[in-house]
Amino acid sequence: MPFTIATWNINSVRLREALVVRLLAEEAPDILCLQECKSPVESLPLATFRAAGYGHVVARGQKGYNGVAILSRLPLEDAGSLDLAGLGHARHVAARLPNGVTVHNFYVPAGGDLPDPEANVKFAQKLAYVAGLRDWGRAGRPRRSILVGDLNIAPREDDVWNHRQLLKIVSHTPVETNLLGDAQEAGGWVDVTRQDIPSGRLYSWWSYRAPDWDAADRGRRLDHIWASPDIAGAAHGSRILRAARGWDQPSDHAPVFATFDL
Repeated sequence: MPFTIATWNINSVRLREALVVRLLAEEAPDILCLQECKSPVESLPLATFRAAGYGHVVARGQKGYNGVAILSRLPLEDAGSLDLAGLGHARHVAARLPNGVTVHNFYVPAGGDLPDPEANVKFAQKLAYVAGLRDWGRAGRPRRSILVGDLNIAPREDDVWNHRQLLKIVSHTPVETNLLGDAQEAGGWVDVTRQDIPSGRLYSWWSYRAPDWDAADRGRRLDHIWASPDIAGAAHGSRILRAARGWDQPSDHAPVFATFDL
């Protein structure tokens, strides 16, 4: 059963409902994982998604913050959620497909601006969350699983516009990239995007602060698609829809895609 999956930090699903509909119409992924929905589940525009052909939804939400959702044209079974680091935030939801593949949709805390866990509680929470992701993998390596989401870390030198300048900037500090590497190794996860596109600068996020984000191109690859090793070889066709960053009233993230032949 081949299917295409996309992940997108939408930065308020109700504010950008029309952009979600546009993506579904123009790109037609079988599964779309959204982060930072900023909505209780009961307030999600589910009727709009159903009208677009995505009648299967699992989600976790909260008012004004966080929130994750999986929209699908394929049947989904709710596979639960994790509260890593005990934050009480809606940052993970899982769904099981008819072929037995489990999709995990994560939204890792951004971490604030100061990369000091003693002085910045948000950064401390981020490190605790990624440590929880590592410990979850160590507790039992996933099988037939796909992990997607805004992990809020750009792990490689070519995942940022300037490696040296960003070493002390939250999302690319060594403590974060090393911890994410530990989490990836613990779960045996394969970075599908970099499996398909092994070299070269690659970004999925551009700051709103840039007057001309496209010309400046100071991006970071914060959004990821990973797969457990037993199915990673079935992945192909990875891409980032950079154009979506230039849509009207866009999210500061662009959707990331991969196809699996399973």
